[in-house]
Amino acid sequence: MANAANLGAFVQATVLDPAAGTLAVYEPLVITQGTTPAAAPVVPTLPANAIVTIDIGFNGTNLTLMGATPTALQQGFCDNGLPGSIFGQVSFCNGVAFFAAANKDIAAGMLVVPATGTSPKTGQACPTTRSFTMTDQDQSDNVTSKYLLNGNGQTAQFNTANVGALAGAQTLVNGSDNALISFFLDPTLGCTPFMAPDLSQNGMLSTSQTLDEMSAAKNQVAPIALVPENDEMTLVNGAFSATKTNQYRADIGQDPISAANDAADSPMNYCGNLMNIQSVFLNTNQALLATGGTPVAAVGNNLFTFLANRLLMSFTNLNCQNFGLKNPVTVTLDGNGVAIAATLNVTQQTPTATTGTPAPTTAPTTAAPTTPPPTVVPTTAPVVRHRIGRRHHLLMNPSGA
Repeated sequence: MANAANLGAFVQATVLDPAAGTLAVYEPLVITQGTTPAAAPVVPTLPANAIVTIDIGFNGTNLTLMGATPTALQQGFCDNGLPGSIFGQVSFCNGVAFFAAANKDIAAGMLVVPATGTSPKTGQACPTTRSFTMTDQDQSDNVTSKYLLNGNGQTAQFNTANVGALAGAQTLVNGSDNALISFFLDPTLGCTPFMAPDLSQNGMLSTSQTLDEMSAAKNQVAPIALVPENDEMTLVNGAFSATKTNQYRADIGQDPISAANDAADSPMNYCGNLMNIQSVFLNTNQALLATGGTPVAAVGNNLFTFLANRLLMSFTNLNCQNFGLKNPVTVTLDGNGVAIAATLNVTQQTPTATTGTPAPTTAPTTAAPTTPPPTVVPTTAPVVRHRIGRRHHLLMNPSGA
């Protein structure tokens, strides 16, 4: 984890007590092979019959799960992608069962997901991870976990006790859409993310990737952004794959591909919505967003320039030019390649089907993975190992967001 900016791996668990309809968060510690923790991890106490989903994120390109035992990944319902074609930065364990159980509790009125509310700064609805105002080329990816890194290359969970005991330790973060909305967009807009008690932080309220998806499922109004087939994490050998896309969606509680949601989220329509909606949002709120800090200083010098440069990159990474669209963003870069200004063309564009689009590898009616029976996943995180592979983005976005 010493090179966490480029190769850091992060794990985040969200815990459901199905009998009570309550939620909690826990960040299992990731250490570099050959090291020991800088501080002993907090061992969580889980309710009886708890259902746990584990989300895994990576600051590099490809991360392959390796089970601690030959059957560990199967027992945990862990999903790294398709054989020979992993998702890349992310993987998931037990997500399908978790969302099935959570949705059952929600339908029964036992579990209440709060409203996102309205931004007091813009007068508009607070964004979710399924809002085209903030999504990008690979939405709903990576986690909000943080770790501490001491001078000896040892890691520890991020909590008040460890921050006090490990003076001078560096805080490690996983660049993600979820961290972007929780730590940058929401504070700037005066919004509050969905949170639950964090078992690794003595019960302090904390966010998680799963909580963000639950909030988006309840609150996001049309058009709703769902992971599209032209997301590089769901491509197979450069071609669209409904099977892989549906698998990714199922892991994070999103509906499978259908004619209904293709109206917003087919590769063509996703590009059109992203460019049209986000360009207006950024242009309208430029002054406010410029007061926010940048998630990645190498991409933009404030939140506005970061988001604008990210949208510019997303146009290329999603191959939106294949749908008769023009990139609405122009950025001004300094000598280090950092965006310091941006101009947005808010003229609304109509995407059209053109040649040069990868062909689907499967029919778009492919069903999502079958929901396995609810299971209790061990709180010990699966072993993760780096694998060098394809570049994750045509234009590298260091944020991962």
